[in-house]
Amino acid sequence: MSLIIETDYGTPASKSETMVTLTIDGVEVTVPEGTSIMRAAMEMGTAIPKLCATDMLDAFGSCRLCLVEIEGRRGTPASCTTPVAEGIVVRTQTDRLAQLRKGVMELYISDHPLDCLTCAANGDCELQDMAGAVGLRDVRYGYEGDNHVFAKKDGIANDQWLPKDESNPYFTYDASKCIVCNRCVRACEEVQGTFALTISGRGFDSRVSPGMNEDFMASECVSCGACVQACPTATLSETKLIEIGQPEHSEVTTCAYCGVGCTFKAEMRGEELVRMVPWKDGKANRGHSCVKGRFAWGYATHRDRITKPMIRDSIKEPWREVSWDEALGKIATDMKRIQQAFGREAVGGITSSRCTNEESYLVQKLIRAGFGTNNVDTCARVCHSPTGYGLKTTFGTSAGTQDFDSVEDSDVILVIGANPTDGHPVFGSRMKKRLREGAKLIVVDPRRIDLVKSPHVKAEYHLALKPGTNVAVVTSLAHVVVTEGLADEAFIAERCDLLEYREWAAFVADPRHSPETTEAFTGVPAELLRKAARLYATGGNGAIYYGLGVTEHSQGSTTVMAIANLAMATGNIGRRGVGVNPLRGQNNVQGACDMGSFPHELTGYRHISDEGTRNLFEKAWGVTLDKDPGLRINNMLDAAVDGSFKAIYIEGEDILQSDPDTHHVAAGLEAMELVIVQDLFLNETANYAHVFLPGCTFLEKDGTFTNAERRIQRIRRVMSPKNGYADWEVTQLIANALGLNWNYKHPSEIMDEIAALTPTFKNVTYELLDEMGSVQWPCNEEHPEGTPIMHVDHFVRGKGQFVLTEYIPTDERTGARFPLILTTGRILSQYNVGAQTRRTENSRWHEEDVLEIHPHDAEQRGIKDGDWVKIASRAGETALHALITDRVAPGVVYTTFHHPLTQANVITTDFSDWATNCPEYKVTAVQVSPSNGPTRYQEDYDEFSRQSRRIAEAAE
Repeated sequence: MSLIIETDYGTPASKSETMVTLTIDGVEVTVPEGTSIMRAAMEMGTAIPKLCATDMLDAFGSCRLCLVEIEGRRGTPASCTTPVAEGIVVRTQTDRLAQLRKGVMELYISDHPLDCLTCAANGDCELQDMAGAVGLRDVRYGYEGDNHVFAKKDGIANDQWLPKDESNPYFTYDASKCIVCNRCVRACEEVQGTFALTISGRGFDSRVSPGMNEDFMASECVSCGACVQACPTATLSETKLIEIGQPEHSEVTTCAYCGVGCTFKAEMRGEELVRMVPWKDGKANRGHSCVKGRFAWGYATHRDRITKPMIRDSIKEPWREVSWDEALGKIATDMKRIQQAFGREAVGGITSSRCTNEESYLVQKLIRAGFGTNNVDTCARVCHSPTGYGLKTTFGTSAGTQDFDSVEDSDVILVIGANPTDGHPVFGSRMKKRLREGAKLIVVDPRRIDLVKSPHVKAEYHLALKPGTNVAVVTSLAHVVVTEGLADEAFIAERCDLLEYREWAAFVADPRHSPETTEAFTGVPAELLRKAARLYATGGNGAIYYGLGVTEHSQGSTTVMAIANLAMATGNIGRRGVGVNPLRGQNNVQGACDMGSFPHELTGYRHISDEGTRNLFEKAWGVTLDKDPGLRINNMLDAAVDGSFKAIYIEGEDILQSDPDTHHVAAGLEAMELVIVQDLFLNETANYAHVFLPGCTFLEKDGTFTNAERRIQRIRRVMSPKNGYADWEVTQLIANALGLNWNYKHPSEIMDEIAALTPTFKNVTYELLDEMGSVQWPCNEEHPEGTPIMHVDHFVRGKGQFVLTEYIPTDERTGARFPLILTTGRILSQYNVGAQTRRTENSRWHEEDVLEIHPHDAEQRGIKDGDWVKIASRAGETALHALITDRVAPGVVYTTFHHPLTQANVITTDFSDWATNCPEYKVTAVQVSPSNGPTRYQEDYDEFSRQSRRIAEAAE
């Protein structure tokens, strides 16, 4: 194995379709109009020296190394900022150019420490490379006089290097090595869009500065790594690179955090991971990253990780480490005993949105074919199940319509119930870039998220609705579209069911759906809503992006259908720049759903009751399948409390922390006789487990993930599984312990089976993925290389279906006892239940969940910033610290759920979406009051958790 080297063409590729022919060093080359001379030369194999240029950034032209000569033109223009022109003749190597470049390099080197042998970038330093490229062998200028290499005392340079900024846990800033090329500053602006860096000082005092000469941790830096990646020297260096040294081989893989699905190059020394470098050819991230994917992979080797199977007879006993054979034997024996005693339907399982497609497929296959039941579900039940229901009903398929590149052609972007800069930060950066280029933004959210106003980005309209009124707001937007004649009648007549549209149009046109009527209970000013509706309908390409703030409601499915109605009514479906796009929370939540993880569906969203589909699987699997849907997660827990459900296999999910009404979840788990947890750590659910099977990380296995844009991507093993097995192998071991005789040798064989049984995956093979990098389903005979944009000529269901979306207020009401509304969400540095990110330095940014409360509500309750507060609901109570902020409206409080001791879901109720049972996390009536510290429940749970994690000493 060796390092995979990416070619840097110096400047971005031109998107022009007009071609230009020129001559470079005697060779004729044809490139798109707008291409720089530097890139044209690089594409023909000639590398022009450069320092300030990189193809991730727009041309800048400051380093003066890339000078060229052009026949008939005076001077020596910079090749990075000079576009090609028809018929020009360019020379990249002449005596004059060589002398100029050497002179420039001398100046750079004279102002740079020459500690190359001990420098972390030795062997991977562009300054070093360029000195060699221009043939520099001597430097005429010494360190005498002013320079920025040395610190100054009393205005005089001394022999001490400038101090390093080591405040950030992931990278070091060494100002003495900065060549002021501006690449990091430009990356922060152009790629990330945070504008956290600048150049401070003048002349020899010029250097990169975070914020107003703050250190990196005190600045607005979000630690995405774009500046580190852009740096051509060791000025910005990863801490791990400094500790370990340069990597010697690499492999391209996919991030295992959020649903963006960023592609990375895992750079290794042996089996030690040195760094994760964003892959420029990654079609989801285009070479960008966030603090989680770029840096927060240390959990893979964390001391808390469990690497041996463990069992116990009671949750009150300590764990005992056992062999794989003993653990598997217990599972097989107990599972058979339970089914014989309580019936086939007394068992079930949950697939993981953190595991691969192949692993989720095998888990649902094990439950259906091995356990003989359809009692299988996945975490999408508690996040995006309304997306599946709503989009399948209206469009005919349970997925988003666009690829992420599509946002580059959006003119109006409507973000509802999503916080892309925190939850999906790499896509959030791409969205901000488009907004800086002129696209207009509408934000529908009860909280003032960063997109409402941040550096160089500001929403045209922020519709700060009351939590729980999404349906009313979206239907009211549609009211404006219909009553003001803004609907796309031609699109509707051609692509949708006209009779259904007319019925829907009459429904939304009713005065009770007008902005003036709905303002009374949504809190959104009528005129603001009317202006937003007009902008979306008439502003050009309109794209809708939504998240859990849409789905996690009692009317989540209704809101998804209302969004689809709005997109169809305005013709914003079926081309680039438009669409309806759910932002999936976990890395493979789309894939877990695709793989048949719901109790009523097999792979490809085909209902279990369909005889033809069922026969296909029965023939392939050699079993008879039940035609009736099984139990959902909440139904399994209800049945457990009732005494009829006794055993569950949970792969990679932590339902005790992530699911609503924690008391009920705990009661259900405690009532079971066999709880099997397969995970990296003893998570909160494992407190109630009887068998713990150690899982493995994405770095330790092969497989595929499917991201929020339906993009199927490879993950590739870069180190040996610390537990001995990949997760798919563990599931196969369970299956064989039950007598199923599976014999998969590699995940590619599992994907072949998936493709054979799933029409939308028919052409998907590992060979195709290796060749193309990724594909978006449907990938079949009709679309052999995948489908970036859905519903181009027609909807998957044929005609688009308009659905009446009656607003029904949630049963969760505020009142004198519980006057505030709690809504929940995520934060940038942490991920989901925090099991991974809490075991990394990311906790430096978010050590605990806090309660955001408006100053008015805090003052009424005598609460000061940082105080302990108790938050109580009809379901339970917990305590956490208060953060007083006007990001939330009066009457609304907000918290995250990344830390288990917060126990945020002790408060959330069991109200759920009418169609899918997705919990109503976003609307909980609460009261907030001062507190002296954690509640008794939190203290008891903490002690219970510690006791449950005891591991008995191994017998000698």
